[in-house]
Amino acid sequence: MQVCAPSPESRIGTVHLVGAGPGDPDLLTLRAARLIMSTALIVHDGLVSPEILSMARKGARLVSVAKARSRHTMAQEAINALLVREALAGHDVVRLKGGDPFIFGRGGEEAQACRAAGVPVQVVPGITSALGASAAAQIPLTHRDSASIVSFVAGQCKGLAEQNWAGLAGQGRTLVIFMGVATAPEIAEKLMADGLAPETPVAVIENATRTEMRTLRGPLAGLPDLVQEQRVRSPALIVIGEVAAQSDQTIRDFVPTTGALEAEQ
Repeated sequence: MQVCAPSPESRIGTVHLVGAGPGDPDLLTLRAARLIMSTALIVHDGLVSPEILSMARKGARLVSVAKARSRHTMAQEAINALLVREALAGHDVVRLKGGDPFIFGRGGEEAQACRAAGVPVQVVPGITSALGASAAAQIPLTHRDSASIVSFVAGQCKGLAEQNWAGLAGQGRTLVIFMGVATAPEIAEKLMADGLAPETPVAVIENATRTEMRTLRGPLAGLPDLVQEQRVRSPALIVIGEVAAQSDQTIRDFVPTTGALEAEQ
């Protein structure tokens, strides 16, 4: 990426990498809320909820760089260039990301690009979707009786089959999978091939902390059917481990029937 160096007398804006949390505006940090309400340019992901975007100041420019599986509004390199270009033009920028900028948010890449161009960067952490989703579903990621280790992994990335997940899930461990809806069959097969029991509890949390949130539970072996039959869509998180069975007991379990998982009505 090539950028023009600013003249010594020109003002350089600051790029704020801001975590928007899992969706509920009440879960924003105070600093994140202040920046959203005061900054004239917001570059946001598709996972940022409409309620949070509605907090932007009147007249603010909102630029969507939403990403979806196999379809990007803007390539990452172009996003990096956009942030740098706007900052060198003297504009402060809020780069608003679902969850936390530095947990599967590509915030590290954007920060590197800004620093390389001499653009100041500040990072405002957000509640990562792993914490927000599990709390909303009342699933404790750690528990004295069943889990003292938590691992976060990306379920949608290059070379998924070649990644070594051995030991990430099992007794005393919780595995949280981001972006795993589209690859649920491969994930279940991979974990069971590594020795995880087919009956290991699984929870799928869709649209966490939002009004349309739902939590689906079942065994690991039934994960692909659960996702398919219940038409799970992103944003959704997968929690695997004994703690997944400890969610809010008002949630209906899903049980395998004729190869699929069906909700109790």
